Amino acid sequence: MTTVSLPPLRPARRLPVRQALCLLPLVLVTVVAVRHRSVLVEGVAQLRRAEWPWLLAAVGATCLTWVAAAVTRQGAVVERLPGRRLLATQFAAGAANHLLPTGLGASAVNLRFMTVCGVPLARSSAALALYMLAEGVARVGLLAVLLLVFPDALRLGSLLPDGTLGPLLAALGAVALAAVGALALVRRLRSAVCSFLRTALGEARSVHCRPARVLALWGGSLAFPVLQAAGLAAVGRALGLPVPAAYMAVAYLAATAAVALVPTPGGIGSVEAALVVALVAAGGPTAAATAVVLGYRIITVWLPLVPGALTLGALVRMKVI
Repeated sequence: MTTVSLPPLRPARRLPVRQALCLLPLVLVTVVAVRHRSVLVEGVAQLRRAEWPWLLAAVGATCLTWVAAAVTRQGAVVERLPGRRLLATQFAAGAANHLLPTGLGASAVNLRFMTVCGVPLARSSAALALYMLAEGVARVGLLAVLLLVFPDALRLGSLLPDGTLGPLLAALGAVALAAVGALALVRRLRSAVCSFLRTALGEARSVHCRPARVLALWGGSLAFPVLQAAGLAAVGRALGLPVPAAYMAVAYLAATAAVALVPTPGGIGSVEAALVVALVAAGGPTAAATAVVLGYRIITVWLPLVPGALTLGALVRMKVI
């Protein structure tokens, strides 16, 4: 009886998942750029007639927002995070934030970064929630202070069309009632939420026992919207928008607070519309306000998008995230 020797089986090749993830941000950037190519062309055309010193100031303010975000992220967690990687992660998270809805991109990148740095998932999620809470409180608080100092900065009646305030409040109330009902009826959901709240409160107490972390958390949270508003004011000056800088800051804070509930990637589309309406409500002509918004979004969104996507791919390849 003769035996036939079979060739050894080759091991199955593993799918290059990480390599594919490295290329995914660039693919998404290409898709977004193609979909919004008219905005890109118009924005670049507006910037060609601007005053370059003010545009450089806007670029500088935009770069400093990543530093402010990194400082705030460090302030939200007790552990010491690697500074350079943390800063690079914020730059990459900015790109991810413009590719996924409502801040999900930046949240996912930062959550992964903290877990890779050794922070348990529950505490990383609590730190992420603390960051979002601090940033929201600082943004709304700054807007309230500016409205008290400059009560004529914004004609609030022109921000919302007639008859929309009632339905908006009703929708918010319905969402709140649905959330309360779900917590009351679903025991597992209630247990998960209570467990998360205990972890979040413990993390917040630990952070606020350290003065350096408190300064980083709340100082960075305040600096972040200030720098964003300063960037818009600089672009307004570059394009000759006849609106005071403080009024433009109020318009920016009001517009970004209003679009926080709109689930679009990085606010693309909704932010532009809200900013134009807010700048017009602050006293600017519609054409000039539109030009300023297009120029501002070119500087803050489109210019960093490709480098941010490349950084995101590099961080994935290096297993930083």
